[in-house]
Amino acid sequence: MSQAFELEAEVRKERGTGASRRLRRLASKVPAIVYGAEKEPLSISIPLKDLVKQLENEAFYSHILNLNVEGTLEKVVLKDLQRHPAKGYPLHADFQRIDDTHKITMHIPIHFLNEEKCVGVKLEGGVISHQMNSVEVSCLAKDLPEYLELDVAELKVGQAFHLSDIQLPAGTTIPALQQGTDHDLTVVNVAKVRGSSADSEDSSAGETESE
Repeated sequence: MSQAFELEAEVRKERGTGASRRLRRLASKVPAIVYGAEKEPLSISIPLKDLVKQLENEAFYSHILNLNVEGTLEKVVLKDLQRHPAKGYPLHADFQRIDDTHKITMHIPIHFLNEEKCVGVKLEGGVISHQMNSVEVSCLAKDLPEYLELDVAELKVGQAFHLSDIQLPAGTTIPALQQGTDHDLTVVNVAKVRGSSADSEDSSAGETESE
């Protein structure tokens, strides 16, 4: 992956709800935790402005991140983020350590290509409906994709793409598909618009036949 994300962090000695509130209010820092790789969990804090800036980039959510904890570099991925319910700023973050030998599971964004050229929209008056905007994949850290793509140019009204239609990079799997065909969920489809010209024609034809 071409982009590199780095965050500076400090070890957080005080814990608890009160300490976290003081940290946010007085120091403008976000409490966080680093876990995994058979090491003890580590409580840290990250400058709020630094984290907010990185979160503006979609790729931050699916990249391997360089977390510098007081001079010690941790390779991590963002596993969970709690935000303020009204204002949206981050309240707490969970980071998982990664290594080269263990697979990780991550939610990867889906990019939908050629929506403006979609047959079902341009020629048939349908509308594209996204059922998913991301998908959980499993792979080694070195194989982690930044995003996945689905080309919807040839999708017609009434048709859909499912999880099994996503082209995956080598070494990457979708765990849901290993649970059977019932889990091959719809990712995107083209639906008929109610009140469209096609509906009107069908209705008119029905009235003519009944007369």
